[in-house]
Amino acid sequence: MKIEGHCHCGKISYEAEIDPERVVICHCTDCQGNSGAPYRANVPAAAENFKLHGQPNIYVKTADSGNKFAVAFCGDCGSALYSARVENPPVFNLRLGAVKQRAQLTPKAQFWCGSAMPWVLDISRIPQSPDQTRPVRKSTSAN
Repeated sequence: MKIEGHCHCGKISYEAEIDPERVVICHCTDCQGNSGAPYRANVPAAAENFKLHGQPNIYVKTADSGNKFAVAFCGDCGSALYSARVENPPVFNLRLGAVKQRAQLTPKAQFWCGSAMPWVLDISRIPQSPDQTRPVRKSTSAN
């Protein structure tokens, strides 16, 4: 599937060819801390299928394994874009929030669930709202 992505301000964009069956959610503490969110959704794109326009800022993260990863983000708006090996990356792990077609990309697996926030694996129980209005709790009793 061909996808397009960009940072929030539009300074950096990309196109990629991805397999929608490879979309995942990661609950590891690194993804939580780096994203400022309870988890991160990613889709891998092979390097030969990824075309970047613009120059992101790079933060080099060293994993527990000792491997170094480049975490790319926009220097102007701060949007997370991807992570990849620092040297000759074979794959770019694209951040789903920056993908234009993200609504079409349902995650197929979740990893590091042992680090997940206790509430996140059953988020459907939290009151919902279609916009910024106050959510209405669903009645659990039958009238």
